[in-house]
Amino acid sequence: MLFLKSTSVSKAPGVYEVDIAAKPPGKTFGVYIATNPDKSPAALLAALRTLGFEEVHQKGYTHRDRGQVLDVHFEKKGTDLFHGWTTAESAVNLAAIVALFGEHGVTVTPRVMSLSEAYA
Repeated sequence: MLFLKSTSVSKAPGVYEVDIAAKPPGKTFGVYIATNPDKSPAALLAALRTLGFEEVHQKGYTHRDRGQVLDVHFEKKGTDLFHGWTTAESAVNLAAIVALFGEHGVTVTPRVMSLSEAYA
């Protein structure tokens, strides 16, 4: 679940927060999106699927400010060990993610999770 301060501000229509993160060592990234279930960013989610990302988790909850949130997590399998991304796949996939979210007015900064966050 993303740390979401408020549901009164969104980064794009239907998108409260986006996190592009990888577990260490940081070559295979997941896309974590906190969305507004009443105003789903359907075009953005469909575009992610078109890039080969699969939805692996979805959970709704009520934020402390009473707004409804739907957390959606996407992953894409690679050709490296345990379906991870090769260095080349990582570069291509990250460029595609940054471009896609940029088209929707969302600036993303991919990051590598801390060990405690990744394996909590």
